[in-house]
Amino acid sequence: MKLYKTKSGIVVEKDNKFYELQEDNWNEFINDDALFIKINRLIASLQANYRMEHEVLAPVGSNQELWACGVTYLRSKVGRQEESKSSGGADFYAKVYEAERPEVFFKSTPHRIVGHNDFVRIRKDSTWDVPEPELTLVVTSSGKIVGYTIGNDMSSRSIEGENPLYLPQAKTYDACAAVGPCVHVTDKPIDNGTMIYLEINRRNAKVFEASVALSQMKRTPEELVSFVYRECSFPHGCLIMTGTGIVPGSDFTLQSGDEIKISIDHIGTLINVVR
Repeated sequence: MKLYKTKSGIVVEKDNKFYELQEDNWNEFINDDALFIKINRLIASLQANYRMEHEVLAPVGSNQELWACGVTYLRSKVGRQEESKSSGGADFYAKVYEAERPEVFFKSTPHRIVGHNDFVRIRKDSTWDVPEPELTLVVTSSGKIVGYTIGNDMSSRSIEGENPLYLPQAKTYDACAAVGPCVHVTDKPIDNGTMIYLEINRRNAKVFEASVALSQMKRTPEELVSFVYRECSFPHGCLIMTGTGIVPGSDFTLQSGDEIKISIDHIGTLINVVR
């Protein structure tokens, strides 16, 4: 099932049919350990007569936080080592890839997150910028994963590469993240063979394309959740980006007007344009 947050309320897609729920409080609705069961119960008495004509919003609650994890794929480790080599920070990424404790960091509050077909930004004080396509976990206040969405962790490689201590500035700024278009709600963990795809178009021409399997992620989603929740409480639940396995080379940087398409099997496609 797919769960959408729209301007008209909460919408469920199941078997290519759309149901509008009589619920409008996304914060409370999504933060439910029995979300899958609840949705099935609610749509059992509804007619599938809804048409997706209203704008789809980012599937994040007004009181939720977005966290992120880094260096969870080998390609990310190599990319971070390359960009930080001149600053002497390459060893940090090699060590965190092998360490018991993963890299986790605060990414954004809701007002800096955009949704499907909205604009993301690159920093004015950055010279090397990339999107980071990431499977994003939807987690309840108890720490249970109840769904999955698509995330774009926009990142300044020039700022982070200059010094690892600049990570917050490289990662957190206005329109620094996109999530959506929906939450894939399931009663079982996402398949390890799930593929993540990235396509970047510039002036109607494809300038970058790559894919990676979720099986290439070194750590499990449950492991990442356990570290994010270790000494932090999330009364309204949390979204957690799980890291990227697609890192464009040093010869590529985003430009204003670029179209970013991120697709994940079973979830859909998140599209954003760089402003």
